[in-house]
Amino acid sequence: MEVKFLDYTLRIGGEAGQGLQTIGGALAKIFSRKGYHVFTHQDYMSRVRGGHNYYQIRFSDRKASASRDMVDILLALDLNTIEIHKENVRDEGFILYDSETIKKKFEEPEFIDVPFKKIALDVGKSGIMANTVATGAVLGLLGLGLENLKDILKSTFRKKGEEVIEKNLACAEAGYNYALSNCPRCEGAEIQEPEEKKFMLIDGIQAIGLGALMSGCKFYSAYPMTPSTGILNYLASKAEEHGLVVEQAEDEISAINMAIGASFTGVRAMTGSSGGGFALMVEGLSLAGMTETPLVIAEIQRPGPATGLPTRTEQADLLFILYAGHGEFPKVIFEPGTPKQAFYLTNRAFELAEKYQIPVFIQSDQYLGDSEWTFENFDFEHLIYNDYRLREKDLEGVEEYKRHRYSDTGISLLAVPGEAGKHLVVADSDEHDEEGHIIEDAETRIKMVRKRLLKKLSLIKKEIEAPFLYGDPSPEIVLVGHGSTYGVIKEVVDILSRDRKVAMMHFSQVYPLPERDRLDYIELLEKAKLAISIENNATGQFAKLMRAETGFGFTHQILKYDGRPFTIENLKEEVDAYL
Repeated sequence: MEVKFLDYTLRIGGEAGQGLQTIGGALAKIFSRKGYHVFTHQDYMSRVRGGHNYYQIRFSDRKASASRDMVDILLALDLNTIEIHKENVRDEGFILYDSETIKKKFEEPEFIDVPFKKIALDVGKSGIMANTVATGAVLGLLGLGLENLKDILKSTFRKKGEEVIEKNLACAEAGYNYALSNCPRCEGAEIQEPEEKKFMLIDGIQAIGLGALMSGCKFYSAYPMTPSTGILNYLASKAEEHGLVVEQAEDEISAINMAIGASFTGVRAMTGSSGGGFALMVEGLSLAGMTETPLVIAEIQRPGPATGLPTRTEQADLLFILYAGHGEFPKVIFEPGTPKQAFYLTNRAFELAEKYQIPVFIQSDQYLGDSEWTFENFDFEHLIYNDYRLREKDLEGVEEYKRHRYSDTGISLLAVPGEAGKHLVVADSDEHDEEGHIIEDAETRIKMVRKRLLKKLSLIKKEIEAPFLYGDPSPEIVLVGHGSTYGVIKEVVDILSRDRKVAMMHFSQVYPLPERDRLDYIELLEKAKLAISIENNATGQFAKLMRAETGFGFTHQILKYDGRPFTIENLKEEVDAYL
């Protein structure tokens, strides 16, 4: 007997400024508090008002990690949403709308006409409460009750007073009852609630910010640039509580140099931007490389070149980041596939940056950054914190301190300027000797490059974990991805595994690539009948990196570069074309 799982998708569409995020955010919280697994993603235009945007929520009684094309409920806040998305509504689905607001009446049975604005004016005495009515109406269609929504409304409006709270509660109840009593097709459609579970709901941007906080970050500088600005906002909201200095710099050049300065003076520091902003940081990146100053950089991708599509997603900056900076120096690139990975990899980024005195990147994109996932918990016991900074008491046995002393590992002592007792800390952006003074001779240059780059890199490679293999251990078909494609590839593998030997190979630690002895992933790819590289860019950048570093070349690629993420249906269709 086939087990049936609950798997619902809700899409909220309208213009910017109509409150899509308010409704979507509230419903996502409600579903997660009910004990459903939740996955959300947003599609929005680069404008404050107008245009067409939507907020999509998938909730299920099993783990959800990607979006679907087809939806069960379409909440249309304008006529344009109906015209664009009507064909994506399942046969048994619903379209919830307000005919008075959109100036058009639909007679088809899937349309449920709820006068959001009229109810808001009649019950709440304010049209602005129409979103509360709409949220209640969605819950009415599903028969999920109002308790969680009431809790959210009380929390959201507690500073606005009891009267505002009561009016919103009344509007939510009116919307709930209206939808329930005016939907003949809803009889018996109430969904079964899952067992009570406690889930956290978190997106990729918040996870990076939380990972930085839990790693002891004490300084963050950035210039606002979508989609990286959320890290700046998140850390600023926690700054006072955690003793963190957050600086909105005048530009990205200042931002990276501030972070380098903060790190040089003895605190864990981080900066962040998107591709266009990071372009301005490149000279500073080389400064960190030459001075061996620990630095964590978040680079959250959007389509380029230039301004590109500011609010869309892409994975087209990988090779830019890999080769950024003049000269040769080691760097590490992590590209998480889930918010949970983003949390732990941010922590690992700080560890490796401090241990090897190098820049480490957390690279992501708009899709993962804005997507919300549910998790039972993050295990703080697995976090790493080692203080590699040396102060006066740590240097008591050191007779002669040399900041860039040659060593078998390439790693030198890292003293804090002003706190090193009798020792002088010298730094220079020119090539230098062990003490940090400028040099010109060839012999010292060769020794420094070996120390700074080659010795460190050989050790860093041993720290990189093997790619994650999911599915059949001896697959005939392997779908290979990196970063934010994790969830959608995993779900497609689940579908295809019903009658094929298929697996996913996912890389979240993308440079340097892991050594083969941890998992001979190249041999596994070579043995497979079909290995497909899946990326959100036009040139297969990760496939190029794989070939350059390992010699393995993909004969099949699926590339998407329209600024939108893969959905389960469209990726499966692309994979099926090769089978």
